[in-house]
Amino acid sequence: MAKYFYIAKSLKGEEKSGTMEVKNERELARVLHQEGYILVRAELESSSPGKRKFAISLPFLSGVSLTEKLMFTRNLGVMIAAGIPLPRILRTLAGLSRSKKLKTALLNVEDKVIKGDGFSDSLAEHPDIFPELFTSIMKVGEETGTLEDGLKILTQQMEREHELKSKLLGALTYPAVIILAMLGIGFLMLVTVVPKLAETFAELNVELPPTTQLVINIGNFLANFWYLVPLIILIFLLLLRMILKTKAGRKAIDALGLKMPIISSLVIKTNSASTVRTLSSLISAGVPIVRALEILSGSLGNVYYKQAIRETVEEVRKGGKISDVLRKYENIYPALVTQMLGVGEETGQTSNVLQKLADFYEEEVTNATKALASLIEPVIMLVIGAAVGFFAISMIQPMYSMLGAIK
Repeated sequence: MAKYFYIAKSLKGEEKSGTMEVKNERELARVLHQEGYILVRAELESSSPGKRKFAISLPFLSGVSLTEKLMFTRNLGVMIAAGIPLPRILRTLAGLSRSKKLKTALLNVEDKVIKGDGFSDSLAEHPDIFPELFTSIMKVGEETGTLEDGLKILTQQMEREHELKSKLLGALTYPAVIILAMLGIGFLMLVTVVPKLAETFAELNVELPPTTQLVINIGNFLANFWYLVPLIILIFLLLLRMILKTKAGRKAIDALGLKMPIISSLVIKTNSASTVRTLSSLISAGVPIVRALEILSGSLGNVYYKQAIRETVEEVRKGGKISDVLRKYENIYPALVTQMLGVGEETGQTSNVLQKLADFYEEEVTNATKALASLIEPVIMLVIGAAVGFFAISMIQPMYSMLGAIK
């Protein structure tokens, strides 16, 4: 059991907030629904008022967050189960949304639904918010009358995706903070301490070693042109983004991720988990296997995984098996994935097998991330020690030379 701080609203717009001890957010949403309220926001009490994390929303950079989409999907399922008309649901959820982009999209979908357009087709007009995975499951739900079941599958998919990303972010936060602190302290030392030492050496007319001169030159540059540092970082990020948008650049980065020691294992496990989880959700929702594979190829980020799934689509169209095709890609898909897929295809339990396999690989990703974070920490300490040692030797060496000359 965990204690959550929540904010909820009734259909009349009345707001309610407080804390409740429940198993998870889904249970919290269910309890509030029974009381006539819709869950808008939920956080563990450790991050409740006075302790909640500071967050900045940048819609033009990130679009609608996964958390916002998850909350929308969960509330949509609860309200459909309650028998509320779809246009009213969309207007209510638009009013509850904190994202202007999502609010505008939901009001647009509401107008189209009122005019008689299909719900899934209306959602598909906003692909930057509702990906093909979402709209395809909604379409199958509309056609088969299982919209509520489709929303449950989507909610579970998003919850696991959110959980996995949170674990990855949580494990890498500490090393990132240490690196930023190290860079910040180094910058301050170079800007404040080094120029003063340089003036002292100049007054004493001390001959400087190359390493000392290098540190002094860097310090003087940063002290005089510190305002260029943010510009240089911005240009670097823009260039990196441009490179990632090109096919050659994206392929090179993805290949590097698959070849780097330690990192490659995490990349393979993460993409394997994403593959089997997404495919399981699509098959469970009733999406035809070929169409499910096409959607899957579009949802994967790594170009090598996209290529593998695209070839699988062509082979399955010809009557081939998914497991047989993926065996050719043993460098990116572990043997366990293909073996379990083969078992699922032979027994007709592909969706269930993939779901269990996804649970396994998501747990593997969590363990691998923790191991990576544990490995990064001593490496960071060594780098910090080397940097401090280099700086100290560079600054102290002229002083020793000066003392030797006095003797």
